[in-house]
Parts: sequence; structure tokens; C-alpha cells
Amino acid sequence: MTQPTKFLLDESSMPTHWYNVAADLPVPPAPPLHPGTLQPLGPDDLAPLFPMELILQEVSTEREIPIPEPVREVFKLWRPSPLVRAHRLEKALGTPAKIYYKYEGVSPAGSHKPNTAIPQAWYNAQAGVKKLVTETGAGQWGSSLAFAGALFDIDVQVFQVRVSYDQKPYRRALMETYGATCVASPSKLTNCGRAILAEHPDHPGSLGIAISEAVEVAATHDDTKYALGSVLNHVLMHQTIIGQEALLQLEMAGDDPDVIVGCTGGGSNFAGIAFPFLGLQLRGGKKRRIVAVEPLACPSLTRGKFAYDFGDTAHLTPLTKMHTLGSTFTPPGFHAGGLRYHGMAPLVSHLKDLNLIEATAYAQNACFEAGVLFARAEGIVPAPEANHAVKGAIVEALRCKAEGRSQTILFNLCGHGHFDMSSYSAYHAGKLVDQPYDEAELAMALAGLPSVPA
Repeated sequence: MTQPTKFLLDESSMPTHWYNVAADLPVPPAPPLHPGTLQPLGPDDLAPLFPMELILQEVSTEREIPIPEPVREVFKLWRPSPLVRAHRLEKALGTPAKIYYKYEGVSPAGSHKPNTAIPQAWYNAQAGVKKLVTETGAGQWGSSLAFAGALFDIDVQVFQVRVSYDQKPYRRALMETYGATCVASPSKLTNCGRAILAEHPDHPGSLGIAISEAVEVAATHDDTKYALGSVLNHVLMHQTIIGQEALLQLEMAGDDPDVIVGCTGGGSNFAGIAFPFLGLQLRGGKKRRIVAVEPLACPSLTRGKFAYDFGDTAHLTPLTKMHTLGSTFTPPGFHAGGLRYHGMAPLVSHLKDLNLIEATAYAQNACFEAGVLFARAEGIVPAPEANHAVKGAIVEALRCKAEGRSQTILFNLCGHGHFDMSSYSAYHAGKLVDQPYDEAELAMALAGLPSVPA
């Protein structure tokens, strides 16, 4: 009898609540601090940037937060997303392991990012906001917020990191098709951007710089709010719809993962797949290995320092305690632009500090090799970011092969690579370079971390 490959839920099985891991943590995370006073932030401190409903979610310790019905109605365009048993990949690897992937590339924007873009736009629309500004690396988040803005009649302006703006023109075209304005960052539209360009006219940009530009625009325009696609607590919580669906689908499959793998840049898709399973563990359930896979050229979890730092380069944001490479650190221009961030989500960082998750890092050629193997076995071309999760899952499957034991591996295939084919062309032509980061620059950035009293 042929084993089933795809596990689908109907719309009635879609989760009605987001899961908040903060409710189950054995130790609470350190609070975010005001950049001026270094005192813990209050809700009013965030009011210039976010609507109050999102601020309340950011500080909530409730285990479940209801998903508004209008948001769930939009989600029905593509959710629940499929869970797939990777039989052909297992065969190609010759592994006794069972491999499942949750495929988020079925969304209109081609990634997991609409899972938070839709609720963020909806809450802003409910608060009467008419314009949102944001940053994006590879463009997955920017295109997702552009899509959400079109649905809820909100103007969207996106600052896209220059190197990705140049590498991925079709993501820019997608944003513009949805009605957003896309600007290469650093730009001449902000004080922050102009200052950087005056010193480095050919600066490749970074997510830290793009965040500075977006926050500056939001803070200086009363009609504009800011939206962030990763890192913050409420963003990670919105993504937990992924893991909650996966729990139900694995029950359908009669299976339960021993290892969960996700790529990590800011932490949102990793949190989406891992947090619901981790919550069960924290409440006395099965213990699993949870592995965060990051780029070797921007290794915040494996090389960064767990310390208070700014989320942006111009130091306009609050200070959060996270694994950081330093807010002035500019990663090399590798193709997984969504993972080129100097810091890691405070909640993910906190879990790493508590030894509840593991972290590893791989170079981009090794990740593309894994992505090509996956595409030839399973038919889906992963985004460069998702290739890191594919690589992590393959490493785990080959470990099972070497040890002669079977385990169940689950990973999040967080997006397709249809807008990233130039990077695959470079890989096939042998032109994809594993760019190392500058050790001296990293040392300087870490030496410049803000001094925060104990």
C-alpha cells in the first residue's frame, strides 16, 4: 500500500487562536528598554509606531490570543497550508528517517510572511491608519505587506536593502503590482540614509539601516505607522499558526517529530514552526531537538553576543536583549537577504540562552546544494532562506543514516525561490561565492554594544 504524501486540513480546522510562548517560559525574558532612559518600555512608548492592539499583543503573557474573523477569512485564500512527507528526498538520501515539511510557499506572496502582514494591516486599518512603512531584505516581507495593504486600503512604503533591491528585481515588481512604493536603502529620503550615503555612496545596505529609515519616516509623520516582519513578540506569535496546523496534520499522519528545523534570520518562521511544539514540551510533553539554522556569513546565534542592543543602525529603536553581531555590523551580500540581520528575535535568543533550542550555521553554497537536491527530489525550488532549513533537515537525516536509526524530522519550507532564480543561475555557473564576514568589523561592532546597567 502506498504511503500518503500530503496531509491537508479543511478550512474548519484552521486555528482560531495564536499561541504565545511567553505564557509557558520557565524564566521571563528581559524587558525591552527605552533608548533614552534605559528604563523598561511602557505601552505609550510604542504608540508612535504601532496601534495599541499590537502593542498589547507584544507585552501579553496570555497563552492564546484570538485571531480576528476578518483575518481568518483572508487566510482562507491559502490556509491551511500543506504538510508533505518527503518520500522522494528520503529515498535520495538513503535515510531511515522520516522527513516532513510544512510548505508556506502556497501563500499569494510565496512565503510565510503574510501570516503576520495580514493581521498587522488589519489592526492598523481598524485604528484608522492610512499608511504603513517598513523595511525588507529579500522582499518576501515587503511584498507580503504590500499585498495586505491592498486588501485593507493602506498605502505601503518599503525600504529594500540595496543589495537585494539589485539582486531581486521581480520581488520589487511584485510589491509595485500590489500598489506599494519600493525604495533602495540606504536612500536619500531620510536623514539616516543621507548620512550613510555621504560616507559610503556605494553602501550595499543592511536590514539594520533599512529599519532605521522606516522608523524615521514613521516617527516623523503623524499619519504613518511602522510594521515589522520579524523579531518582535507579536510577529512571532502570528506565525504560530504554522506549527499549530502542523500538529494537527502530524496527528493525521500518525507521527510526531523528534527533530524540528527552521532557518533563522530574525526568527519568525522558526518560531512559527517550533513554538507550538516547544509549548507542549514546556507543559510536560515530549522533549524534542529544535534546531535553528542560520547563514555562516551572518551567524547571530552561533557567533553573536547575548546582550542588549539596538534593532537598527541609527539607534532609533528600543534596546532588546538578543543574540547580536552589533547594530553597526553589515553582513556580506549573500543571496538569502531575509537572513541578513545583525540580531535575533529576543524570544528565540532567550530560548537559546535557556538551552531549549540548538543553533548551527552553513555557508550559502552548501545550502544551495541542499536546495537543488530537494528540488530534484520533491519538485519545489526553495527560496535561498529556506535552503538553510533544507540543509539542516538533510544533515539530520544523514545523521540517522550514519547511526542506523529512524527519527521523524519536521522542517518549515518557508517560501519558494521563483523570484530568486538569478541566484540559482549563479550557483549552477559556479559563480556563487561563500563570502566571509569581516572579523575586524564584527569585533568593532560587538565592542560598540551599548552599556546597560545590570
